[in-house]
Amino acid sequence: MVNQYEEAYKRSIADPNGFWGAAAEAIAWSKPFDKVLDDSNLPFYRWFVGGELNTCYNALDLHIENGRGEQAALIYDSPVTDTVKTYTYTELRDTVARFAGVLKSLGVEKGDRVLIYMPMIAEAAVAMLVCARIGAVHSVVFGGFASNELATRINDAKPKVIVSASCGIEIKKVIPYKPLLDEAIDMAAFKPDTCVILQRPMETAAMVADRDVDWEAEMAGAEPAACVPVAATDPLYILYTSGTTGIPKGVVRDNGGHAVALK
Repeated sequence: MVNQYEEAYKRSIADPNGFWGAAAEAIAWSKPFDKVLDDSNLPFYRWFVGGELNTCYNALDLHIENGRGEQAALIYDSPVTDTVKTYTYTELRDTVARFAGVLKSLGVEKGDRVLIYMPMIAEAAVAMLVCARIGAVHSVVFGGFASNELATRINDAKPKVIVSASCGIEIKKVIPYKPLLDEAIDMAAFKPDTCVILQRPMETAAMVADRDVDWEAEMAGAEPAACVPVAATDPLYILYTSGTTGIPKGVVRDNGGHAVALK
């Protein structure tokens, strides 16, 4: 195994076009790419230029089409809340498609940013897949971050929508998220159009009129949304550095390179 790894690594360095071009064959492309690695504007590199795909389609829909719809896709196991829930590929795809319909009904379009400020629950993964499905760019902010840190990321990402939850749980302590979110939005120069709030049974969050909507209520009447093809070079997510030495810097990951690397 070590030799195989060393051989693969050496080839990826010596022949990146051949190595990553072969790896990209495992991805479902809605439009084939023209070039594996574009190094015409050094030191900036672009991967799979000209290609189009959808990350959510490759993560969910493709597996269903290949007969794996009833297999487990996501297992949520929380010893803190004594909860275990398994989503099959079909169940997860259907949940994602409906929440994608929610975000589209709230005006989220391809290229818009969506900030996700949630605990480590299944709905956080759903929200990320939803953004990929409709071509939006998601940014996950650690749940429970102080308002100032959250406000800094809101100002930079300029999200049209923020997806959050009423609370998180640390061991046996309930951490209300909504007051932190409300304070962050008050502090931020940029204001999101809408906040989608998942009300958890441990804490009921106060809703702000004309801005906040309830996750479950919106899901009840949502129409499923289809996958939107995006360019391989279009951004998939923004991940912020810690900000310990200055203003947090947003690291942008594109769709094509991310999908091929994961596969």
